[in-house]
Amino acid sequence: MRVCFTNMVSSISAARGFKWHSDAAMHCLKWNIALVLLGVFAGCGLLRSSGATLAENVGRVDWLTPDAEKSIERGLVYLASHQHPDGSFGSGAYRGNVAVTSLAGMAFLAEGSLPGRGRFGKELSRALDYVLGQCRENGLILNVGAASRGPMYEHGFATLFLAECWGSSSRPDLKDKLTRAVRLIVNTQNDEGGWRYQPQKLDADISVTVCQIMALRAARNAGIYVPKTTVDRCVAYVRRCQNPDGGFRYMTVPGESAFARSAAAMVALFSAGIYEGEEIDRGINYLLRFVPEPGVIRQEPYYYYGHYYCVQAMWQKGGAAWHRYFPAIRDDLIARQQPDGSWSDPISPELGTAMALLVLQLPYQYLPIFER
Repeated sequence: MRVCFTNMVSSISAARGFKWHSDAAMHCLKWNIALVLLGVFAGCGLLRSSGATLAENVGRVDWLTPDAEKSIERGLVYLASHQHPDGSFGSGAYRGNVAVTSLAGMAFLAEGSLPGRGRFGKELSRALDYVLGQCRENGLILNVGAASRGPMYEHGFATLFLAECWGSSSRPDLKDKLTRAVRLIVNTQNDEGGWRYQPQKLDADISVTVCQIMALRAARNAGIYVPKTTVDRCVAYVRRCQNPDGGFRYMTVPGESAFARSAAAMVALFSAGIYEGEEIDRGINYLLRFVPEPGVIRQEPYYYYGHYYCVQAMWQKGGAAWHRYFPAIRDDLIARQQPDGSWSDPISPELGTAMALLVLQLPYQYLPIFER
């Protein structure tokens, strides 16, 4: 039964074709088939309990050890218990930050829940309501009352979350607000082909740029129009930021490579359909220098942010790179988990926990943005 479900979802994904040319109908079909199968399995008594999810029963893969599944469970419970009454996530100065809230929502989507459905359906619905409530008339998604690393970071992750919810929510305002959010990204791309902290056509950096292109890819997969020229210009910008060592610098001006932004840049290239070539090989080889090693503690800035992108890059690459990377990051994350089920991050434990869960749950393949 597990193989049947996996093959069916894989066939649907293949039918969608090139990532920038899929449509909303196919996006909805995947979720609907998952829900139908969930009902079939429940009716046949194949689920362990009435509260079990597809991820617990037919989405399990060899990459997730019993310890990893226990770690995921503890992390999800921690995250659900730290949602605020208004539906937001985040603590301290970052309470109510829409990027933190959106990533937490995506962690529940990655488990197999949907807004209003599944084990964390209620939490997802409240998070979605909160993010939609922060949408402005000009399309920007931002809570000005919360600390921020830059409005376009919040906007990019929030747009990505809305796009991943599209097709699984009956909210009547979702499509309109998602469309306006996408339009803002398209209209603020600068002359280099990138974006930076403010929704203005000024300078650009690789990190904010990748955040926007991932949001656009998810939105395009959901059936929202994204100009091909926007994507082409972005890819050209990312390519210009690659250094001879395979890593990526912060901007097009000379600078050193770094792990987190290099992982993000590789995901941008894969998302644009660039799967082979010297730039891919050099980039993957650079990232492999940062594979966690048992007993070795590296002081890596933006650890969770970096591996949130690195796991996607390695999954897209597959083969030996994935086989080497995922068991290492899986076990490293298990070792870093706190006794209360969280993962610590300088911004907030909710952010660290959400990103760690997204890394660990990638093999479930429930998020469309994570598909090969």
